[in-house]
Amino acid sequence: MRAGWRVGSIFGIPLLVDSSWFLILGLFTYSNSLMLQQSPGYPAGVAWITGLGLALALFGSVLLHELGHSLTARSQGIGVNSITLFLFGGIASIDRESKTPGQMFQVAIAGPAVSFALFLLLAGAAQVLPTDTPLHLIATRLSAINLVLALFNLIPGLPLDGGQVLKAAVWKLTGSRIQGMRWAARSGQTLGWFGIALAVMAYIQSPAGSINAIWLGLIAWFILSNARAYSRVSDVQEAVGKLTAADAMTREFRVVDADLSLERFISDYVQQEKAYPPAFYAASEGRYRGQVLVEDVQQIERSQWNQTLQEIAHPLTEIPSVAEASPLSDAISKLETETLKRITVLSPAGAVAGVLDRGDIVRAVAKQLNVPVPDALITRIKEEGVYPPGLPLPAIATSLNEDRNG
Repeated sequence: MRAGWRVGSIFGIPLLVDSSWFLILGLFTYSNSLMLQQSPGYPAGVAWITGLGLALALFGSVLLHELGHSLTARSQGIGVNSITLFLFGGIASIDRESKTPGQMFQVAIAGPAVSFALFLLLAGAAQVLPTDTPLHLIATRLSAINLVLALFNLIPGLPLDGGQVLKAAVWKLTGSRIQGMRWAARSGQTLGWFGIALAVMAYIQSPAGSINAIWLGLIAWFILSNARAYSRVSDVQEAVGKLTAADAMTREFRVVDADLSLERFISDYVQQEKAYPPAFYAASEGRYRGQVLVEDVQQIERSQWNQTLQEIAHPLTEIPSVAEASPLSDAISKLETETLKRITVLSPAGAVAGVLDRGDIVRAVAKQLNVPVPDALITRIKEEGVYPPGLPLPAIATSLNEDRNG
């Protein structure tokens, strides 16, 4: 979801609305008011106000549904960035997935549970409210909508809540989070294609009901496209899980004489490099003395540039590093948690085997997936130090590390 307009917060969670929300709010208000104007006792003004109230109450129900997911996730220590209302309902943006299948099930089922509770509450209210009043009408229709919302979301296919339930179940049975996502994504794709076919058949058989058929087709397309995205994420997750730091590292580093002065280092090495210089390591007498950071030199007064690199080098035992045999997910997590542009890869003997940055990681994952990536994109990733949009490698690495350690 792209960022929307912030309209407030609830329980400290920012509430956003996407521009598409205003479109669907207007359509719901319009369709409800037209329907009400055909009923006795609902003049145009009352019908429009009631229609707007019903539309707002519908999205209030969606908000509570997403709040159920959000508060359950927060109870597990998962950060909730926002809740966004948009064309097809709502979505909660969370930092990461649950650590266990049981916790994932709890987060997934919380939304439908809230919707079902609202159905019972509103159905009960409809029994005591005076009939033929706007409040009775809103309670009656809203109770039915919440029941549909709960049952529809329990269909076992991503991105629906039922897909998350299926993912948790397969994860529990197989012990693999990746397999859980893959099965739930395939189920979601099947559901999406089935919905599209159903929409086409409905349109052919009854052109007069084309609005409903088009709406069904849009929902099915939304499910299909998101299920495909989940499937791609599972492919990337599997690829990352097969790689080590050694598979992705490069030899983009320079070993320089530890007795070299800072002035000579800057003139002979740094100024000769491109915009994204390699990593530098100082060595003497056949031993590494440590890593030399260009920014350290730049913070030293030029009058003191006669000192040697050995005096400012950071020992290899003290710099951020991973072993060659470390899972690639460890390197990804360390790059993010320590906000590094690159990380050193050490051999079993403790020597520098290579270096690793985000561009190297993307290239290695793409190669594992047999997906071509332009060199220009890799260069840009290296220079900017950020992953391409839509490639959630930090979240994938966190999930893999939790599965491995749990």
